[in-house]
Order: sequence, then C-alpha cells, then structure tokens
Amino acid sequence: MKTLKNWTLQQQADHFVELNVEDRHLLRLYVLESGLMRVLLKRNGELALNRTWSIAPEEDVPWEGRDRESLAGFSLPDFKVEHDAQQLRVSSDRLRVTVHQPLCLSWEHFDGTTWQPLAADRHTGAYLLNAHGDGVEHYQRRQPQDRVYGLGEKSGDLNRVNRRYEMRNLDAMGYNAQSTDPLYKHIPFTLTQRDGVSFGLFYDNLSSSWLDLGNELDNYHLPYRRYRAEAGDLDYYFMLGPKLLDVTKAFVRLTGRTLFQPKWSLGYSGSTMHYTDAPDAQQQLQSFIRLCREHEIPCDSFQLSSGYTSINNKRYVFNWNYDKVPNPNAMSEAFHRAGMKLAANIKPCLLQDHPRYQEVASQGLFIRDSERDRPERSVFWDDEGSHLDFTHPQAVRWWQDNVTEQLLAKGIDSTWNDNNEYEVWDGEARCHGFGTEIAIKHIRPVMPLLMMRASMEAQQRFAPEKRPYLISRSGCAGMQRYVQTWSGDNRTNWQTLRYNIRMGLGMSLSGLFNVGHDVGGFSGDKPDAELFVRWVQNGVMHPRFTIHSWNDDHTVNEPWMYPEVTSMIREAIRLRYRLMPYLYTLAWQASAQDEPMLRPTFLDHEEDEKTYQECDDFLLGRDVLVASVVEQGAREREVYLPHNAHGWYDWHSGNWFAGGQQVTLDAPIDRLPLLVRAGAAIPLGSCESTTNAQLDNIRELQLWPAPGEVTTQGELFDDDGESHGWREGNALWLSWSLKGSATRLDLTLEKRGDYQPAWHEMTILLPPGETRELWVNGEKTARYRLV
Repeated sequence: MKTLKNWTLQQQADHFVELNVEDRHLLRLYVLESGLMRVLLKRNGELALNRTWSIAPEEDVPWEGRDRESLAGFSLPDFKVEHDAQQLRVSSDRLRVTVHQPLCLSWEHFDGTTWQPLAADRHTGAYLLNAHGDGVEHYQRRQPQDRVYGLGEKSGDLNRVNRRYEMRNLDAMGYNAQSTDPLYKHIPFTLTQRDGVSFGLFYDNLSSSWLDLGNELDNYHLPYRRYRAEAGDLDYYFMLGPKLLDVTKAFVRLTGRTLFQPKWSLGYSGSTMHYTDAPDAQQQLQSFIRLCREHEIPCDSFQLSSGYTSINNKRYVFNWNYDKVPNPNAMSEAFHRAGMKLAANIKPCLLQDHPRYQEVASQGLFIRDSERDRPERSVFWDDEGSHLDFTHPQAVRWWQDNVTEQLLAKGIDSTWNDNNEYEVWDGEARCHGFGTEIAIKHIRPVMPLLMMRASMEAQQRFAPEKRPYLISRSGCAGMQRYVQTWSGDNRTNWQTLRYNIRMGLGMSLSGLFNVGHDVGGFSGDKPDAELFVRWVQNGVMHPRFTIHSWNDDHTVNEPWMYPEVTSMIREAIRLRYRLMPYLYTLAWQASAQDEPMLRPTFLDHEEDEKTYQECDDFLLGRDVLVASVVEQGAREREVYLPHNAHGWYDWHSGNWFAGGQQVTLDAPIDRLPLLVRAGAAIPLGSCESTTNAQLDNIRELQLWPAPGEVTTQGELFDDDGESHGWREGNALWLSWSLKGSATRLDLTLEKRGDYQPAWHEMTILLPPGETRELWVNGEKTARYRLV
C-alpha cells in the first residue's frame, strides 16, 4: 500500500473543494448538508465504480445505480474555505474539516459558542492505495473514551470497540451470536460517541472490507482505527449528530427511508423447514391452520420454506413439487380463509441440473465466468449452480415473470428472498452492469438489493392497491427501502437469545428498523421448554416475530411443542396482539419519521452514563422497556431504569419507580418483565383479534401518568393496514396531551385524517393506585368517542 502524503489545491467549485494528491489522484471534499460532508478519493483521477445503489437522499435510485458524483437530494449549503500551503479548512455553520500536510483530516463541530474537536485521521499515514491495483485504506485516530456502534448485523457486544469486523456476506448457518464474523449483511457504517457528542462514518464501498476498531496495535503509531477495502473507491460520508439518534436518522435519510409495510407483517408468522420438507407438505401446512385454531394461537401469516420447490433433496427456485403440494391455489385459499397470508422462499441461484438452467443460460442471464464465455459456477446447496445477474434487465424481467406466475398467481402474498449472499468468490466474474460490465467484487451486496427490488416491483404490479411485504436475509445499506430482515440461521442456546438482542439493536442503530430473529433457534437441537418460553417472550417484542427452525434432531419448533407451557406461549403471543396498535404506530413512525422501533436504552437517555453498560435490556419505541430473561432458571430480573424526569411503571403491578436506579423485578416463567415510561400513553387492542382492520373493533388507551404537575404528549396512528391511502390523508392520526395536577388528569385528544376505523370508542385506562380524576377533552369520563 502506498501512503498518500502531499497535496495541493486543485479547484474550488460551488459544492466541493478538490485537491491534487501526489500529482496523480484527486480528493474531493463535498459539503452536502450543514452537518454532512463527504470525502471522495479518485485514483488517478478516475472512479473504480461510477455508480452507487446505497445513496438515496430523495426518491429511490435508478435501477442502473445513481451517478456517484450526483448531488441531487442534498441542500448544498454555503460553506467557507480558508487555506495556505500547510492546511486547508472547509466550514459549514456546524461542521468543519481541516486538511493538513502530510495528508490527514481533522474534524470539529460548532457547539453554539466555539469550535470543538470531533475526530481526526491518523497523522502518521491516513490514506493508502494499492499502487498496483485495487485496495484502499483509511486510518483514523482512536481515543480511549470512544464508544462505537453500528456495522449492522454483527455478533458480540453492542459497543464495537477493540474488535475487528469483516464485511463479506456469508450464509453463516448456525453461527455463534457472540463471536462469528462475518455474517449476512454489508453495512460499513459506524456511530461514534466521544465527550458527549456523536458522529457517523459511512463508507460507500461494496467490495469485501474490514474495519478494525482497536484490535490492532502498532508501536509506530498512536492508537488508530482502520478501514480497508479489497477493491473500489475510498468514498465516505461524515455526519455530525450531535446525539446518536441524530446520526442514525441522518444515515437513514442518506440511504433511504424505511418501507411502510402492511399491518399483518407485524403479526405472528409461522414457519418451519419441516412442513415443506415433508412428503405430504400440503397436508402438514394445512394442519398448522387447524392447530393454531385448536390452541387459540393468533397468527397472521406463514412462511413457506424452500422444500416446496424440491426435487429429491435439492431446491429448485420457481419449481413446484406437486407430489408434496398437489394444489398450491387450494392451499393458499385455505390459509386466506383462516386469515393468514403466505410468503414463499425464493433463491437467486439455479443449480446446474435445474429444469430451466439451460433456458436461462442461453439468454445470458447468469453472472459470467471471469475467463470463459460461460456462466460462473459456485457452490450452492450441496451442489454447484449459477447466480442470476440482477444487473441484466432481462434477468430482472425473467425473475419478475416467475414471481408473478409461479407465486402471486397461485395465491402467494409475499416473497421471502433467501440464500442471497452471492458467494461468488471469483472476484473478476462479470456482471452485465446494465450495459457496462462490472466485476462482481465491486457490487456483490448489490445483487441481493436488486433481487429484493425486483420482487417488490413484481408484487406492486400484481396488487398495486396494497403495500408490499417482503423479507430478505442478505443485503447492504439501503435494503430498508424494500424489506423486513432478520438475523439469519441462529443456533439454539441461551447465548444466542442474549446476543441476538444486541445484534438486533446494532441493526436498528444502522438504519434497519424492521428486524427480528428466528425465535427458538433455527439450527441445533430443539430448545427445552424454559428456553422456548423465554425466547417467545423476547421475540414478541421485536418488529418481526417468527418461530422458525430446521432442528438437527428433526423436531419442529411450534407454539404447542410443549403442552405444559403452551398456555404461556399463547399469553406471550396475545400480549403482542394486545400491543399491536402501539407496534403499528411505531412502524409508521419508523417509515415517516425515521424513528427506530428497537432502541438501546442510551438512545433516549444519553445523559445517563449507566445506560451505556452492556446489558440485555432494550426499548420498544421510546416508552416500553423490555427486560427479557436470558438466563436459565432465573425467576427474578435485575434491570437498570434509565434516569429521566418522571420515572417508570411496572407494566404488571403498576408500581412506580424513580429512574436512575437498579431494581429487581419478579420474573416467573410465565411473565416477561416490562416497564413503561411515566408520562406515556400506550394504545391497546384485543389480544384475540388479528390485524384485520375490519375485525379490529376494540381500542383502549393505557395512561401511565407522570407524578405531579407534568404535561406529556404523543401521537397514535391507524389506518386500513394495507393500502396506500394514508398518503392522501386516509388514515387516523390521534394527537394526545396529558396534563397532571395534584387532583386531576386532563387528557386532550385531537384527530386528523378521514379514516374511520372499526372501533368507534376508546376506553381510557389508569394504572392501579392512580386516584386523580380523569377528564377527557374537558369531560369527566373514561371514554373517547370518534366523531
């Protein structure tokens, strides 16, 4: 690697400053927003890849990618430039970067009074290029007080310091949730907090890369952090918080907002490899409907694992095994009559003996071998196969035609985009690139991104009046624009339950808000009854709730798998449905306001140092504190209550606790410890009903008033659960304000929007022991009627 040292000012343009580096390379500093700047290094004055699929500050990017040098969607504020022979300084009103000789950058933020240090490159070599080909490196100073979060779906603790991580999408079957790396997703984005201020750093590079956050030491340099990519460009975005939540929101605005999916996607979704692998798959699947009814388990959807496509023991995408599933349309209709939607597993690789392999190969729709004029061949599902090239318009059309004909036309409602890590390890394998050939090493994670987009657009065309729901395991920054995701093929044990919580929070901080895990564990032997109960109790508090398995001992994870605890499983799932109006409001806020649904406790309580300690707690929205039990045999749960002005309530007892203290809660096997922020108002529905808007005729509002004379406020959301009508005002937004005094509680509710829900009246509930009189919109009552 060649260290870049010397630079001169090349030009000052309207929206960037350009430097000439080593008389060969160009480095640009863009001022995109007052708190967002960009550093782009052009090797020999050229880009290795002139497009990006992750940056989407306005509408979605074109299929062929966004011009990497496009400035569309940014406000492009005025900025100030100062320079001499030794340094150059570029300043917005909030963020300032100084370029020093030899080449290194330092960053400052304006705190309202003065400029304060924020971050800095390593001054003993910050930017390195491979002089004989691909490869880039960037080094920054590392401070002992740094807290670093993000990187999407990663194992281990939420604070990433002192570890090295790799971005290389892998099918990590049965991974260790505490240590395995890499995993399924490619999101080289970090959030760093230092001295009470936060900044984000996103490397827009899709090649395999490594981020070392303190694992590496070198005697010749002060402590540093390192980014290295095997190919592509050094192109990074630097964003000022000042709070961590601000950084997450800025990253979502940079890479695209979260898709607002239908309400039924928040319901329980059944799944298991066992049913579709069985020789009588259709009967097994339809028995799931009966068993849900018998055991009174509410369920909104079922996910068909890939066994429905099998020939012998292998999987062949878009091939129905009619011996197993004689009548897909009748099967779909049976699920629909039961109020359940269907999602079908699809894979982007065709095995070499796939019945349609030659058809696809003859049209040139696979990724091409690097040296010969033939499809690339990679290991896939115990054989070899070729991967569809989603940068080829005809491949996209072939895929969409099959999604429509083989799935949607047979009553399947949704696509489950799986096994899409694109493990094509010949980095020079050729992609069509929409007419300009690209080596796969530059865009491997783009393939699952375009796969899910192709599936989404097929669903939109088939049912344009409905919001699409899709799932994808792999992807890169920007995948939140299309799908819900999960943490892949986890292994059944208590350690996974604990560290999957942190993994989900890491994804949420990295812009993936609609996430969950395979409840009960996907691989390994079945969970015992206690672990299964605790996993379900935790799972119902995640945006995605699916019980899914492919157990090594050939058992099946089902809500009724242990009769002695089925009632506990039922009550946990019913609690989720009881909270569905709250969950749905959070889903709308995630899409419309970039608010994470899952939140580490420090995200809303940065001033409380104790919230940064690694723990197993998390917030669902701002208001519900989930204290999952993740230790075998535990019947009590210690939880730290973040310091806030109003305290916390125990959900079960109604007891009030001051914040800023450790409390011990009862945690019998049938109870998930929950707390609620004092001052909150939680909308509740029926634990019996599904997410069908026509049946959703019960609504309650549980108030948790703050002690004393305090006013709090918030907003609730509701609509028909599946259409786009909310965009034109066909939804219900209910703003609330709760004012307390010594003797009285005044709740003010104001509605907007023209949606009329099936419920016409809302009952207002108070916690046990609350003696103050309740007044609603100036009337002494415990009811609110929609007019």
